[in-house]
Amino acid sequence: MSLIRLFRTALDDLGIDGKLVTADIRPDIPARFTGDIHELTPRVDQVNYIDSLLGTCERLEIALLVPLIDPELHLLAQHRERFTALGVEVLISAPGVTEISFDKRNTSAFFREADVLTPDDYCIEDVEAEKCSFPLLLKPARGSGSIGVVKLQDMNEFRFFVSRTPDPLVQEFVEGAEYTVDVLADFSGKPRSVVPRLRMQTRAGEVSKGITAKHRELIEQAVHVVDSLPGARGPITLQCFLTGAGEIKFIEINPRFGGGFPLSAAAGANFPRWIIEWVRGLDPHIELIGWEDELMMFRFDDAMMIPKHKVFRP
Repeated sequence: MSLIRLFRTALDDLGIDGKLVTADIRPDIPARFTGDIHELTPRVDQVNYIDSLLGTCERLEIALLVPLIDPELHLLAQHRERFTALGVEVLISAPGVTEISFDKRNTSAFFREADVLTPDDYCIEDVEAEKCSFPLLLKPARGSGSIGVVKLQDMNEFRFFVSRTPDPLVQEFVEGAEYTVDVLADFSGKPRSVVPRLRMQTRAGEVSKGITAKHRELIEQAVHVVDSLPGARGPITLQCFLTGAGEIKFIEINPRFGGGFPLSAAAGANFPRWIIEWVRGLDPHIELIGWEDELMMFRFDDAMMIPKHKVFRP
């Protein structure tokens, strides 16, 4: 909802009389009551998902499509040209990027090829042969949102959880300060804004307390990572750890807006406005680190009250 409001503010500030359209498989989502129009869609794994989105975009004359959930990223990257043919700008990186981000084994291999530090990977046989030491981190290779991620303390926990994890990936457990880095790449792939955010406190995989940080080496490495991606475009969210030894180890790439992005926006990294300006053929002045340092964010639950008949309309 915060992101929708940021796009609304950007439209208003630019004097653009545009409509914000939200889309989901359900009518009872808060975002529906933050945008102007809500459209119901098939599930992303249904064969008519792309055709349904194309129909909606054509009917409502959509100019910009912003994907927000991991399962649709690679699919939309593969079909971006179909949307372009309708005059729709899909805010998504090239398929090569989504292939890297979708499978964490590909992500790990990419970091190594880019000469970026990342946690060591271990095969199941190595763990069983005691060739690596605990604690270890276990995660689904194609998971998202920290679902199924487990810190393993010993062999008993490994044997219990590995059999219950789909497509398991075992990695070195890294300790240190965890950062999210919001990067905006322009439509030519150049990183234009980079905002590291220290994840001070998290809940269910989402940051609940954070602070912006102008960490020079972290910013430089984030630029290198995005420059190394084969077709980065739009928002790229990176995850990394700063260890006690001063090493920066990258762990994830998500080619979409991150849940904590409103902090970066509040600090002055106005991604929504700049993206809208690019779509309209403008070239806004953007400073790579032209945002406020050490701005803190505190997130909390809120409530929205809507009469039932306005949610489930016949």
